[in-house]
Amino acid sequence: MHRIGVISDTHGLLRKEVLQILSGCEVILHGGDIDHLEVIERLKQIAPIYVVRGNNDGEWAKEIPESLSLEFYGFRFFMVHNKKRISKEISDFDMIIYGHSHRYEESKIGQQLWLNPGSCGPRRFQMPITMAILEITEDHNYQVKQIELFQKTFSKEKEIPNNIRQVIGVVIKEIEHKKTIEEIAKRNKISPKLVEQICRLYLTHPGISIDGIIKKMELS
Repeated sequence: MHRIGVISDTHGLLRKEVLQILSGCEVILHGGDIDHLEVIERLKQIAPIYVVRGNNDGEWAKEIPESLSLEFYGFRFFMVHNKKRISKEISDFDMIIYGHSHRYEESKIGQQLWLNPGSCGPRRFQMPITMAILEITEDHNYQVKQIELFQKTFSKEKEIPNNIRQVIGVVIKEIEHKKTIEEIAKRNKISPKLVEQICRLYLTHPGISIDGIIKKMELS
C-alpha cells in the first residue's frame, strides 16, 4: 500500500494535525497557494513534495511551475492550481490534481480522477478545512480518503467581538510584521479562528479595506 498526501491552499499555515496525517505518506502533492517557502521546506522533512504555483504565490515562487506531469506507482498525474488554466491535452493522465476554490471536489470523468483536496490552511468563512489521502495498492487499484479537520463549526456570536474594526486593524498590523496566527491570537487575546479568517481575506485580496473584510465575512 502506497500513501500520497494531497493538500492545497495552505496560505502560509501548516497545522499540526495536517503534519501528523502527512507523516504516514510517501509522497506529498501540493496544489498551490503556498504563500511561504517555509511551508515547502517543512513538508520536505516528511516526504518528497511536488508543488505547483498558485495565483497568490508571489515573486519568491517564480521558479515553481504552474503545472506538473508526474508518474507514481503506475499512475500518471497532472497537477495545476486552477483547473481553468489547463492548456494542454490531458487525456493520457489518470489523475488531475488541482486547488484554488478551497472546496473539496472528487469526480470521475471516464476513467480519469479529478481531485481538489480543498484547503487545509486558514479557514475561509465557514468552509470546511480538508485534505485527501490517496492510497494505491500493488495491484493497481486506488482509494481516495477525504479528511475534514475540525468538523464542529463555531458560533459567530461567541467568536466575533463587538469592536471588530479595531480587531481587524490589529490583526493586519501583526500580519505585516510577519507574526503567525498563533502569535497574533495569543498576543491580542483573539480567537485563532477569527484571526485565520482575517488573515485569509487580507492575504488573498491585496488592498482590501477593513470594511471590505467585514463585508466578505458577512458581518455588516
